[in-house]
Amino acid sequence: MQAKLMYLSDLRFNIETWKRELRFHFNEMDTFQEKLEEIVTRRQSSDILKKLEVFQNRIMIEKDAISKLLHRCRNKMANIINVDINENIDGRLQNEQRTLQEDMRTYIKLHYELKEEMMDYFLQVLREEPVS
Repeated sequence: MQAKLMYLSDLRFNIETWKRELRFHFNEMDTFQEKLEEIVTRRQSSDILKKLEVFQNRIMIEKDAISKLLHRCRNKMANIINVDINENIDGRLQNEQRTLQEDMRTYIKLHYELKEEMMDYFLQVLREEPVS
């Protein structure tokens, strides 16, 4: 029983950590969106604006993915809170955890790839900025 309680505590810790990270990424996407809106006001190059629109769409997709993962985390936490302490830990909870963990790993990998692409884009825009 003690092992099960520690296992559930570890699951809660993971989920709370993921939720904090997801909220951070959601806010970070807002910051990137603000930067893109700033670029629109000062850049008129069609190439720059096309890429900007692609990033705006990707931000919307990213925020939707974050919302879905947060929802899954909340559901998972509810399952942990309402768990039958007599349930086998090798059962449903552990299998659900692996799926969520894999999805989080995939999401984080894709998030950082998007972030790097956006940072490269911002540098490209800066290089093309006329110096006053």
